[in-house]
Amino acid sequence: MQAFHDVRFPLGVSFGATGGPEWKNEIVPLTSGHEQRNARWANARHHYDAGTGLRSLGDLEDVLNFFQARRGSLYAFRFRDPFDHQSCATGRLAAATDQLLGQGDGKQTTFALLKHYGDHTRPITKPQAGSVRVAVDGVEKHESVDFGTDLLTGNIAFQAGQIPSAGSVVTAGFAFDVPARFDADRLTISIKSFKVGEIPTIPIVEVKV
Repeated sequence: MQAFHDVRFPLGVSFGATGGPEWKNEIVPLTSGHEQRNARWANARHHYDAGTGLRSLGDLEDVLNFFQARRGSLYAFRFRDPFDHQSCATGRLAAATDQLLGQGDGKQTTFALLKHYGDHTRPITKPQAGSVRVAVDGVEKHESVDFGTDLLTGNIAFQAGQIPSAGSVVTAGFAFDVPARFDADRLTISIKSFKVGEIPTIPIVEVKV
């Protein structure tokens, strides 16, 4: 069974969602008064509530249809994080030099899209189609001519003759979605008036696919 549907949760609703990242850490107090801290997860897991994004009866119908098509929590999908969905700062346009992907060695053809938060690196697996820009040593390359993008893995692959030379710096800019699923198998819906509907909570959680 295919666990991921390559479709996006209704965009207008997602931009009104609340939520953010969650880390899983283990903190053990020691008899000396110090603490031993262990990271249980290599990356944060994002949680959202899209119920706050509903603005109309049309939004409610879009979400209901989307929920039915995913069969509740059964199938994952793309979700646009309203707070973090680009390689650059909010209000800017993505540039080919935004994020470091690695250095070439003259042989490596495939590089994974990454986003850096200080010294933490987050893999980006669901880039938006047409948004990926790539540069080698600051010189921008052309998608479909110099490289291709796998929209389901977040990997870029250079074409023959375009493989980055040894020591060259490979960077990228992009927009991206979060792979996610509904964190419930039931929605509670109410009609507040003739043109206004409400789903008090629509829990959504990031998944690894």
